[in-house]
Amino acid sequence: MDGPLPELQFRVDAAALARLMPMHLSMASDGTVTGVGPTLAKLLAGHPVLGRDFFDLFEVRRPGDVVSADDLLRRAGQRLHIACPHLPTTGLRGLAVPLAGGEGILLNLSFGVGVEDAVRDHALTDADFAPTDLAMELLYLIETKTAVMQELRALNLRLEGARSEAEERALTDTLTGLRNRRALDMALTQAVVRDTPFGLMHMDLDYFKAVNDTLGHAAGDHVLREVARVLREQTRTGDTVARVGGDEFVIVLPGLTDPSRLRSIAERIIDRLTQPMEWDGQPCCISASIGMTVSTEFAPVLPDRMQAAADAALYDSKRAGRGRATLYRPDPAGPPGS
Repeated sequence: MDGPLPELQFRVDAAALARLMPMHLSMASDGTVTGVGPTLAKLLAGHPVLGRDFFDLFEVRRPGDVVSADDLLRRAGQRLHIACPHLPTTGLRGLAVPLAGGEGILLNLSFGVGVEDAVRDHALTDADFAPTDLAMELLYLIETKTAVMQELRALNLRLEGARSEAEERALTDTLTGLRNRRALDMALTQAVVRDTPFGLMHMDLDYFKAVNDTLGHAAGDHVLREVARVLREQTRTGDTVARVGGDEFVIVLPGLTDPSRLRSIAERIIDRLTQPMEWDGQPCCISASIGMTVSTEFAPVLPDRMQAAADAALYDSKRAGRGRATLYRPDPAGPPGS
């Protein structure tokens, strides 16, 4: 068929128009609103619309020269960016077309990329959109993605928690809850790398074997847990208290190199541990011998040499009668292990 296609005109009743374009707004040629779609009416509930001038209700932000019904007709078919003072958080997109016979203007509105916020802010449902509108399908996809991402975040948090818990277990003595030898090695290495002066104590329990032999291993385990409690009470949060053998403990005290303070802490620990610990109605009597040293006595600071020095001081305490603390004094020939 040659020549231009004939212009087709349709008349659609209000109910059909509301179903096809629930966000439409019709107006007379002077801009007076004559009809409004159900979703738009829902958004503007409490604000009269019919009979009002369109530009009293809305503002065309772009293009910026649309301030009258004639301007709307001049911009017919072009995308409009529209704001409404009654919907301050909701941006609108629109397209205006003239009605046949100069009967007015039909304007269809949508939320554009702000549809997700609009649905949340105005409690919209699938019934508020045209049956052919993909907005709800897109929202379902967004909700599904959000749910999946939330589940992934929760899974990552659980995995991170499990990893942290496993790492904590790997650094903890299961009987006493103190640090273990691996954690001690890490604390010593960290102090050396950070060049942090520190004190070191090596403690061995006196008469512990007698508790095990006379009252049994359950009593011995009870004593070890009580010793751990005392050591936690007598040290600071940032100190490392480790059980490194059956009844051997090592304490790392960052920033503490004053011999008098170290001796004061050691004597408090010994005093507490000489007090009988009751097990099943029976007293468990032990004591403790301690060897001490400080990193400022070593150059370079080597953890193995410091532990050997504290160990040597510990055995000096044992030989001197037990139940006492001895501070290692370096031999001019060099520290142990040199």
